[in-house]
Amino acid sequence: MKDCIFCRIIKGEIPKQFDFESDVLVVFPDINPSADIHLLIVPKQHIEAIESIEKEHARLLFEVYQTVSSLVAKNNLKDNFYRVVVNGGKAQHVPHLHFHLLGGQWKKMV
Repeated sequence: MKDCIFCRIIKGEIPKQFDFESDVLVVFPDINPSADIHLLIVPKQHIEAIESIEKEHARLLFEVYQTVSSLVAKNNLKDNFYRVVVNGGKAQHVPHLHFHLLGGQWKKMV
């Protein structure tokens, strides 16, 4: 999608340091964090919303949750409070499917 901010970040049109990158997704910090750790896990393929997920996206979803597991370990969240969130409907501010990993001290509700 031409004007999608996440697509532009993935293409390198908007500079962003990735915490992790694979062939199907990228991970970077939220610019307006709601917790001490607030990472966005974003598929490289433009999928507008969770409602747009198809059977063909099974590998992507598996990799998302494998990545979450690695990030939980890397950020020492396993024995602490953390949450994985997917916003939908009017709660989704960027029309590109993405997952929030939040942990540590909360600053505000997502």
